[in-house]
Amino acid sequence: MEEFYVQIRQVHIAAVIASGGLFFVRGLLLNLFDQRWVMAGPIRWTSYAVDTVLLTAALMLMTIVQQYPFADAWLTVKVALLGVYIGLGSFALKRGRSRRVRIGFWAAAAGVYLFIASVARAHNPLGLFAGL
Repeated sequence: MEEFYVQIRQVHIAAVIASGGLFFVRGLLLNLFDQRWVMAGPIRWTSYAVDTVLLTAALMLMTIVQQYPFADAWLTVKVALLGVYIGLGSFALKRGRSRRVRIGFWAAAAGVYLFIASVARAHNPLGLFAGL
């Protein structure tokens, strides 16, 4: 599997961008423009499919590079923040009681997403704050 590291990494990065982009656009259209169609089955299933590819590639990369959550701090932070991101995203798209609350959760989820990306890029639990 090691011989496919570069390709798996590229799939993982593409899935990260697709997943975050889809979440951002869905939240934008739903919360700012009241476009309810973004919650339709085919859109949700596309999101699930992209996230499945993302997770599968992540597990494959973890196995190849032999870095694991709870053993490598930066990866532990990524996994923990992924849970936070999922929770915030759930409130941003469907559980938030008002438009204003959903927008707040959407913005918070976007911030967490960007921080997760900075942790991944830096391979440091402090992410973009590592150089400070």
